[in-house]
Amino acid sequence: MQLLVCIKQVPVVAAMQFDPETRTLKREGVPTEVSAFDVRALLKAVELKRTHGGDVVVLTMGPPQARTALEYCLALGADRAVHLCDRAFAGADTLATAQSLAAAIKRLQFDLVLCGRNSTDAETAQVGPELAELLDLPQITGARSLSLDPTERRITAERETDAGFETVTAALPVLVTAAEDLAPERFPSKTDYAAAQAKPIEEIDAAALSDQPDLFGAAGSPTQVTGWQALEEKRQGRMLEAPSIEAAVDELVSDLLGHGLFGTWSVGEPLTRRRQLPPVPRVGAKDVLVVAEVLRGSLRQVTLELLCKAAELAAQLGGSVWTLLAGDGVRSHVDTLAAHGGRRVFLADSPGWRAPGTEAYAAMLTRVIEAYQPGIVLVPSTVFGRDVAPRVAARLRLGLTGDCIDLSLDAEGHLLQHKPAFGGSIVAPIVSRTRPEMSTLRPGMLPVGTGTGPGRAEVVPLDDAPTASRVRIVSQTAAGEAAADLDHAAVVVGVGMGVGGPENLPLLRELADVVGGALCATRDVTDKGWLPKQYQVGLTGRAIAPKLYIAVGIRGAFEHVVGVRRAGIVVAINTKPRAPIFKAADYGIVADYAACVPLLTARLRQAKAQRS
Repeated sequence: MQLLVCIKQVPVVAAMQFDPETRTLKREGVPTEVSAFDVRALLKAVELKRTHGGDVVVLTMGPPQARTALEYCLALGADRAVHLCDRAFAGADTLATAQSLAAAIKRLQFDLVLCGRNSTDAETAQVGPELAELLDLPQITGARSLSLDPTERRITAERETDAGFETVTAALPVLVTAAEDLAPERFPSKTDYAAAQAKPIEEIDAAALSDQPDLFGAAGSPTQVTGWQALEEKRQGRMLEAPSIEAAVDELVSDLLGHGLFGTWSVGEPLTRRRQLPPVPRVGAKDVLVVAEVLRGSLRQVTLELLCKAAELAAQLGGSVWTLLAGDGVRSHVDTLAAHGGRRVFLADSPGWRAPGTEAYAAMLTRVIEAYQPGIVLVPSTVFGRDVAPRVAARLRLGLTGDCIDLSLDAEGHLLQHKPAFGGSIVAPIVSRTRPEMSTLRPGMLPVGTGTGPGRAEVVPLDDAPTASRVRIVSQTAAGEAAADLDHAAVVVGVGMGVGGPENLPLLRELADVVGGALCATRDVTDKGWLPKQYQVGLTGRAIAPKLYIAVGIRGAFEHVVGVRRAGIVVAINTKPRAPIFKAADYGIVADYAACVPLLTARLRQAKAQRS
């Protein structure tokens, strides 16, 4: 069994610093590590080798110093390493990276390719699916468990989705991206490092992969970063040091009501606001295509967010808003899409599209793009969107900017795609050299229109049946409404280890219910199984942007705080006055949550009743 693992050496995100004068990232002295999800992929490969035999080959692309990352992987149990090392690889975006890795992998024997779900610096989740497309492999993303039947040459995996978990199976060869739970964390010993010294590392340059140098590096990259911008965190850092918990809670409630709780929020952009911006000239296609997503029979709110942004862009360009909608029984959503600005709806509505699979949906989106030539394509940055968009981008050799938090146009009508990186500490405006310009956008980051647009949409039926999926769904397990709620919740209550245990969650659920909010959790909480992984917020979880975030019993480690950078107001409740969470909060109360939260819930319930 030949197991191939792609890894990336990344800076330690917590150590990154931005120089506002030079507008550059300070890299000197910043330690590096193998991206966390990649390590889990490698550890799973080593585990499979021990069970079934074979070899584990680890592959990376990077400068000479990336050799240390390969040595670390060899110490963890890989048998040999391949290092793509050439200045020609420098400046590669995700597509150029995938093209380089694919060219190298085609020279190697493999039965299974494993990657991390995403890297912890750029967080795109694009290279894995792009690599699968370029290698013509089926893909299973976000795998949290994986078993292999070498006789049948088939794998079975459980993967994370926004709705819960699904068990899938596929024949080898296949590409799998790893979630955090795929393998237990482990670190190499001195003996492991000593053994790794005897293991080979092969260096390969660009010329050995292709006689077309424009496939790699900056030359082969359809997207380009135009600069960096630091995200300034302006938190009040106000500790409510009243004579009693009751007085502190009363002071907090008064301030929250002043910010608009139970009324009109005074923080963030109003949800029904759509900016009226001046026209912008543009050469070429001006229409904007939005890929709609349906979850549990309902349109996800992120679809309406994308339609609002698409209408803004189309108005500036003088174009029209289109929507692609597929599923079983989804025609009922056409009027909603039209009310939110969709003038043309490409509709695939039949039982075959109930669960078509990533490859079938990617093929359909590709056909629509090729046939109708939109100027811009917008896709939700959800599990679904992160699976589909990279395959389409690789198939059409398009630039793709993933996980954007906003979009705008420059003076020439080029799409400026604002993407956060390094845990959300900076934002990079990115432009694409290919058309259509293609982006995925995070849920909850953009306003939603009023849904009172005039007229009806032109419906364009898509009658072709979905192609057969190479990945078969065996079973599905729902994980509550976590994903849909966190996408658009105005108030979120965060659960930390300080709450003691899952038996105490009802107190926090009651608080969330009073304010019409949702729950989220730190990684430690989901690792303990108190809440499903879909609730995890932070560097290896999801990012959220509520109007109000109440952190209860949360220490405030960087890995969690980066997931709530775009929250409007942050409240922290913790027993330890020096807990880091207070530095990332607007309001802080030093108290036992068991005494504070019931008081806060009661005061908020009373205030809500008085305003109703």
